[in-house]
Amino acid sequence: MTSEPPRTTGRFDAFATEALVSWMDAHGIGEGCLEDVRALSGGTQNVMIAFTRGGDSFVLRRGPVVPPPSSDDTIRREVRLLTALAGTDVPHARLVTACDSPDVLGSAFYLMEAVEGFNAAEALPPAQAHRPELRRRMVMTMVDGLAHLAQVDPSEVGLQGFGRPEGFLERQTERWLDQLARIESADHDGPTVVTMRPIADWLDRHRPRASAPGILHGDFHVANVMFDEPTSSLAAIVDWELATIGDPLLDLGTLLALWPAADGQPDLLGSALSLAGGLPSESELVERYAASSGRQVGDIDYYYVLGCFRLAVLLEGTCARARVGRAPAEVGRRLHTMAAELVQRGARRVAETPADRHIP
Repeated sequence: MTSEPPRTTGRFDAFATEALVSWMDAHGIGEGCLEDVRALSGGTQNVMIAFTRGGDSFVLRRGPVVPPPSSDDTIRREVRLLTALAGTDVPHARLVTACDSPDVLGSAFYLMEAVEGFNAAEALPPAQAHRPELRRRMVMTMVDGLAHLAQVDPSEVGLQGFGRPEGFLERQTERWLDQLARIESADHDGPTVVTMRPIADWLDRHRPRASAPGILHGDFHVANVMFDEPTSSLAAIVDWELATIGDPLLDLGTLLALWPAADGQPDLLGSALSLAGGLPSESELVERYAASSGRQVGDIDYYYVLGCFRLAVLLEGTCARARVGRAPAEVGRRLHTMAAELVQRGARRVAETPADRHIP
């Protein structure tokens, strides 16, 4: 006898609530009904639901409402990564347990402890909104958290085979150009392989020697971290969907690619933190990262341009899904604008960088 497949679609309806309660009961996680159930904003694809049960707060994370074929594998990778981070100095949400089968909610999912804190991309509490020294502390602790991640030895936390660090930088340009070629269409008015090729060529010419491999978050910016309100410090790095093993300096490059061009100007996310101003400059972030991580940052221009290049293609991928109804149209339009600005930023940095600033 076969059971009827789950009727959930990614939205947390009554059927999903009942199925989750039964599953949590079977695993001895809390008691009673789910309370304060609400969808969490942030991100553009994966579904996150916060709730309480038996006095404990949880966050459920699963794939998109319209999941791509690899969605469950991505969730399983996140579970493995969060398991590996337990016991490290990297601030993150503690994994409670996971379900890698689609039989409960229609896709794989996991539960993590809710993080007490706020997302500075969305809004700032009154103290942080009015005191620039608190905003500065927030940013510096965010960079410290990224540096702590770069210091974790993947092999010592069970992440052997989680990525392919050998030749990581050498693969980047052709990988992202190939992905861009797959999403181009007749009505595509964003970055193209032709317009991106000069940046790719510059990256290939200026590619530095490989740095020590480490854990790469893959999408590190202010919207993917949480801050503790009482201390104005980093509470957790979140959204590990793109994590792999590679060159950790690319995370710093991604952060800088989105950073405000000048203090008081918005970052490319339009975050509340950037609109408040009083933030450290790009050079200060680089200096802090170098001091905290012990890594060499002399080739940061390369990682900045690579961050622009890679992220522009990733965003255009979501735009392509939006055009065929697999992502919200408004999200697609917003990310399309961001992708265009990232290409412009990358091109400007290429033009500003001396031709001989690279390690042959």
